[in-house]
Amino acid sequence: MVELAVGDRRILARSDFPAFLDALNKLGYRVVGPTVRDGAIVYGPIDRVEDLPVGWTERQEAGKYRLERRGDEALFGYAVGPHSWKKYLFPAHERLWTASRKESRFVPAPEPADGPPLAFLGVRACELAAIALQDHVFAKAGDVAYATRRARALRIAVQCGQAGGTCFCVSTGTGPAVGPSHDLALTEILTAERHVFFVEVGSPMGARVLASVPLGPASVEDERTVEQIVARTSASMGRTMVVSGIRDLLVNHPEHPRWELAGQRCLACTNCTMACPTCFCQTTEEVPDLSGERVERWRRWDSCFNSAFSELHGTPIRKSTSSRYRQWMTHKLATWHDQFGSSGCVGCGRCITWCPVGIDITEEAAAIRASPPPQVVEERT
Repeated sequence: MVELAVGDRRILARSDFPAFLDALNKLGYRVVGPTVRDGAIVYGPIDRVEDLPVGWTERQEAGKYRLERRGDEALFGYAVGPHSWKKYLFPAHERLWTASRKESRFVPAPEPADGPPLAFLGVRACELAAIALQDHVFAKAGDVAYATRRARALRIAVQCGQAGGTCFCVSTGTGPAVGPSHDLALTEILTAERHVFFVEVGSPMGARVLASVPLGPASVEDERTVEQIVARTSASMGRTMVVSGIRDLLVNHPEHPRWELAGQRCLACTNCTMACPTCFCQTTEEVPDLSGERVERWRRWDSCFNSAFSELHGTPIRKSTSSRYRQWMTHKLATWHDQFGSSGCVGCGRCITWCPVGIDITEEAAAIRASPPPQVVEERT
């Protein structure tokens, strides 16, 4: 058994990747990660190496996504697909608690944690940042269901070897280099001579996973190769966004004509909010049984693009699509700072790729920035 510590770096051969998956299973984890299904790379159960998108990549642009074959056998040779890890930490539809009548009152019982703990395999740097943002959001709300799942999740990050056509994580400062908030970080090194993974230990649990896995020493040349991979990915971002001063920019332009132009194109389909790894809008409902002796509270994802989401006394506050688009983008890039102390965008580009009409949040921000600042008229006395 190899004794490893946080910060240690090793080399995992491609031929030993099955042993890595076996080690996770033996520790009781159910591995979930990228797999090819329905013409996309989505997250699902990973039981063996062949479940991963071996030799697949994707081409992404505004409103466009296509799988393509690579010229090699890379396991993680893609950027990000339509799924984010919030589907596991913040499920789209879940029961929060059940209450049963006890004499003259109802006594609630929280929903127990179900199933084995999860190992997230293939978490990108922007997704680690998204998980950290949702940690903050749900911790501030005191959400027990989220906290329980989050505490049991193992994060196995993978450095991006290529940028997607809609990625802009360099602009948001969330990638492509994997930060410290992981249990294990992998970098796939694939050349004509070797196929290995540079592994960095990020937590004691990560070290425990590797204890029974065959590993080799990591050389200075390996570390240099990792730096080159990250630098190459950084230089090939598909999009950019100037984030300096963006909070005041958007807050000070509530009547900018660009909002109306976006609203004319937007279908209010909610794709952007469903694919976004940080959006957390939700609705809850109580479902009683016919006897009146038992009631369940259910939560499901909702979206600020739904007209009913902003209803007060049966009347929506944001009646137009343009006002709902403005609310989403302004909250994501501006007022999120007021609410949580940071931006709500991690630059993954999903909202651009999966918008049916190709509305590009970086393009919209640039168009608003191109306008002159609001005129201030001084009062004369």
